[in-house]
Amino acid sequence: MSLYLCVDCGGSKTATAICDADGKIVGRGIAGPSNFAYLTLDAFVAAVSHAVTEALKAYLTSSAEPIVLPPVTPPFAAAWFGISGVDSPAAIAAITPSLSSLLNIPAGPRLQIENDTHLLAAPLRMHRDISSCVTVIGGTGATMTSFRKLGDDSLQVQGRYGGWGWILGDEGGGYSVGREVIRQLLDENDRASVRGITPPDSKLKTNILQRFGVSHVMELLAAVHFHDPSPSAESSPDLPPYASMPREKRLSSLSPLVFAAAFEDSDPLALNVLRTMAAELAIRIAVLVAPDDDESPRAVKARDSIVSFGGSLVGVMGYRRMVLDELERRGHVFKRVEYVDDAAGAGAVALAVVHTRRGALYSP
Repeated sequence: MSLYLCVDCGGSKTATAICDADGKIVGRGIAGPSNFAYLTLDAFVAAVSHAVTEALKAYLTSSAEPIVLPPVTPPFAAAWFGISGVDSPAAIAAITPSLSSLLNIPAGPRLQIENDTHLLAAPLRMHRDISSCVTVIGGTGATMTSFRKLGDDSLQVQGRYGGWGWILGDEGGGYSVGREVIRQLLDENDRASVRGITPPDSKLKTNILQRFGVSHVMELLAAVHFHDPSPSAESSPDLPPYASMPREKRLSSLSPLVFAAAFEDSDPLALNVLRTMAAELAIRIAVLVAPDDDESPRAVKARDSIVSFGGSLVGVMGYRRMVLDELERRGHVFKRVEYVDDAAGAGAVALAVVHTRRGALYSP
């Protein structure tokens, strides 16, 4: 069959897409979380199996025959898995036999198993005139990876930066946005106290104080540092509203307030926070990108590359534009800019494009 499967295995859900040879999505499926680092192998395979079965059901809506995995005959010409929590050759080797058996596709070029960041590089496989790509994930966290396209249209990782988690970094993601707005509020308040003036009003400031149920900026310190809730503790009306939230969530949950204030109300504080975070994200992207006169062997040149964004924060065009402006200020202008809001669909279409271009490569 000329069908192509892509599975995006994430920490919140498993998304699958099936594409035909013409590049049309003909089936989709959803299942629960499938971050390989957090699940047993059996639980991981169960989530993937459910999502693939749902996608096949959507494709075979007119069929009365039950769908059973593994199939007797391989239904897919190729499959591409992007799996969160798979960060090493050892992890890929551990997972390959189970996925091969599930789909009845032998290990090899028809069965690609990689980290989920690879799926954001799907646009690179669809453009013959571009040979490199930088993917930028900007959601709750932030990470970026650079790729080169090889002669067989496979992707080779050149470098990676970030993805260290909220304790160690993730600047440019949702947690760091929340942390930065608190930092700027505290900085503004301390500077105003030294000068004997009143800090400026801000709709965002008002919303954040209301969110934490406090009336003064300095009370935010206690709110931010209040201990994490105990898993066994019951909620109490005597505790402040933020006490039931883990500390990381107290800050990352502020991100929507900042974005709304910036792009709906043009709030100066919110805009300054996002410009600060966009600059931090651009600095980290630039680690993977070489200036025109730099011949570092594993760095890519922006002028010859795609930058492919994915994630809820960089999905906001205004924020994405801030990041691109910061990169341009540093001399990095990408040949093409993409935003991937459907990694499974983009991956399935990329497989179809590659197969059309090099038909024998993935043929059963």
